[in-house]
Amino acid sequence: MAKRLRPIGHDDRLSVVDHLDELRSRLIVCFVVLAVAFGLCFWQSANLQNLLNRALPPPTTNASNKISGLARDNVSTGQHLARVGSDLTKLSRLPDSGLSASARALLAQTGREASAAGASMPRKNPPNVPITTGVGEPFTVAVTVAFYAAVLISLPLLLYELYAFVVPALNPNEKRVAGPVLLVAPVLFAIGVAFTYIVVLPHAVHFLQGYNSHQVDALVQAKALYAFEVMVMAAIGLAFEMPLLLLGLRAAGIIDGGTLTRHWRYAVMILAIVAAAMPGADPVTTGLEVAPLAVLFLASIVLLKLADRREARREAAELQRYPVGTVGGDGD
Repeated sequence: MAKRLRPIGHDDRLSVVDHLDELRSRLIVCFVVLAVAFGLCFWQSANLQNLLNRALPPPTTNASNKISGLARDNVSTGQHLARVGSDLTKLSRLPDSGLSASARALLAQTGREASAAGASMPRKNPPNVPITTGVGEPFTVAVTVAFYAAVLISLPLLLYELYAFVVPALNPNEKRVAGPVLLVAPVLFAIGVAFTYIVVLPHAVHFLQGYNSHQVDALVQAKALYAFEVMVMAAIGLAFEMPLLLLGLRAAGIIDGGTLTRHWRYAVMILAIVAAAMPGADPVTTGLEVAPLAVLFLASIVLLKLADRREARREAAELQRYPVGTVGGDGD
């Protein structure tokens, strides 16, 4: 079995069996990395689910009365009980209240019980968490979240293994382009995921959960919530690869900086359509998705303009070195 864990050279000659051995070695490395990452993520699945649950609004912000009623707000309930107990105790001690001794004793006892009940309530409301409806759903949800996180963590190495396998088919010029792309693509994807988690998801989930909350009791299922969040993060993370896509189209000779500048209105409309087609097509999510895409589009115009100028300078230098009609020039 071939033990190749480094990229094969462009001039290396391998048989079909060698290529299959190379592919098997790369797949084994990917599987081992994913398995280790999955084990770590499953070990920390509770913390990962807590991170995903942060997008949910607090349980007391919605206007609708939840299934558990006032008891949903443990802090407020405890404070009310403590105040009622204190007021009853004070009332039982008033000298001119006109109450009999037995009534005073009953008020004092009731006040102590109310105060004790208030003191026994939690001092902090529990976080809002999604629900599960199946017997095995808590376990399958934990496995799914751990797998998504493992893929995200392993992404740079998985991309490297893919690059190492296809590199023999690339010439030196293509490898010079593929190297920076291999480094920049995971960074852009990670920035998109972080932006989604910090900015987009809280506002989107708060809007969707709070909408029409007077008429419905908006209970969220864990599987649906985590799938929604992962899909939105993945979609925006891939959308953040737009500068690399546009640079690739320029390298293929399809567009240039001038093309983007002339047709920027159409590009903005296309970005809005793409954002509306992404998961979570509500006004808040769509607006928060369009803004960074527009910034990335402007950055792509700058990058393509710089690339156009660099290519123009290189062509001018070549023309000065080999004028038309001289040996080695175009007219040769």
